[in-house]
This record gives sequence, C-alpha cells and structure tokens, in this order.
Amino acid sequence: MQKNYEKRETTEKMTIEGRNSVFEALAAGRPIDKIWISETVRPGGVKKLMDLAKEKQVPVQFVKPQKINSVSQTEASQGVVAVCGAVQYAALEDLFLKAEKKQTPPFFIIADEITDPHNLGAIIRSANAAGADGVIVPKNRSAGLDAVAAKTSAGAVHYTPVVRVTNLSQTIDVLKERGLWLAGADMSGEKSLFESDLTGPIALVVGSEGKGISRLLREKCDFMVKIPMLGEIESLNASVAAAIMMYEIVRQRQQR
Repeated sequence: MQKNYEKRETTEKMTIEGRNSVFEALAAGRPIDKIWISETVRPGGVKKLMDLAKEKQVPVQFVKPQKINSVSQTEASQGVVAVCGAVQYAALEDLFLKAEKKQTPPFFIIADEITDPHNLGAIIRSANAAGADGVIVPKNRSAGLDAVAAKTSAGAVHYTPVVRVTNLSQTIDVLKERGLWLAGADMSGEKSLFESDLTGPIALVVGSEGKGISRLLREKCDFMVKIPMLGEIESLNASVAAAIMMYEIVRQRQQR
C-alpha cells in the first residue's frame, strides 16, 4: 500500500495569472507554453518579466484585453496570463525526500476538504513561508491547483509540492507508519497549540471552515489542538488558522 501512495501523481491543466505569479513560475523553471500580455499594459511594468521570458525562451504575445479577460479566472490578472501545459502534482515520497534533504523532521500540511481555491492557495503560500515540506489534498471534495489557487499562493505552488490522493485516511495510515504524528487543528482540541509538543515529525490537519475536519480523519489524529480565542468571534478563516498553527511549529522547532 505504501508504495502505491508514494507513486501517485496526476496532472491538471491551468493558466497562471498576475505579473508576480508568472514571473515566479518562470524563475522556478515551470514549463510554460506562452505568455499573453494585454496591449493596455505599459511595457516598463513588464520589462523584468519579458527579459526573463526571453532568457527562458518562452514566447510572449501582446493581445487585446478581451483575450485576457476571456481566459482569466481570477479577475486579477494585471493584464498578464501564462498558458501552461499542466500542473504536475507531486508524489508523497517527494515530501519525505525534501525533508531528508533539509535534514529536518518531516513537516506536512493536510488540507481536508478545502473547497475554496483562495483558501487552498493561501495555505500553500503559508506552508512555503513556514518551510513545510508539502501539502496533501484529497482528489475529491477539494479545490485543485487552478489559476485562482496559483494566484493566491503568490507563486508558492511552484516551490511547495502538492500531493493529491484518492483516500486521505489511507494516506494518514502511511504517514503514521513512517513515524509522523497527526495533529488536528480544531476549536474542540484538548489543548492550546502553545501547550502541545509540535517539534517532531508532524502532519498538521486543517479542515474546512464550515465542517472542520471530517469525522474519520479526526479519529485518526493523535491529538487535537486549538487556537485560543479571546474575543467575541469563535473561529478564524481556515487559511489564517493554518498559518498560525504552522508558525507555532516553526517557533517550537527553532527553540529546541
């Protein structure tokens, strides 16, 4: 079973939108078929992008703004869209190899049924900033690596591996077999995240805003942790909560 999960890979068609996102994709060596730039964009504003595209031998074409609008999914393209062949999802083993290369305990994020691509993109962005080895998402009932997620991630999708699996429950069993502890982020957690030991090999499970972590995954978590809420609001946006949890892991690891 472990071997199958390590080799699971799928691809997904997409565009990349926004000047910074396209530039980061080019810098990361992401395969890009072509770049469309609106004729209304000032050349000086995209000179750095065009220079890098020339260096990477990626064709750039100035097009009517209507063309950009017809393919834009984010409504925040800034007049720049890159057309890509496909996004390559990583294999589970890629995450372990990344942790091994850094010589740090594995640090994974499991996004359970995060259906809003903005939230998924933000989680990937935070995972990259916090030095997590990768993000794991389910194939069904989850946002994928579309243009919105890529845009929201601010280019992090090109550096932080994302693994898409058919069965999160079985994947968690594999992670446990390989020595990871599963920490669920939930307001019903027994302890505050500040009182929990998060320094070892860990997978942080983050659920959707509406439903939280699914019952089956909740049962498989080794412990549940919560963020202290001191005001009148009882919960946080899923991606904000995930970022807070990630950085508590970073803080504890740096103080070891």
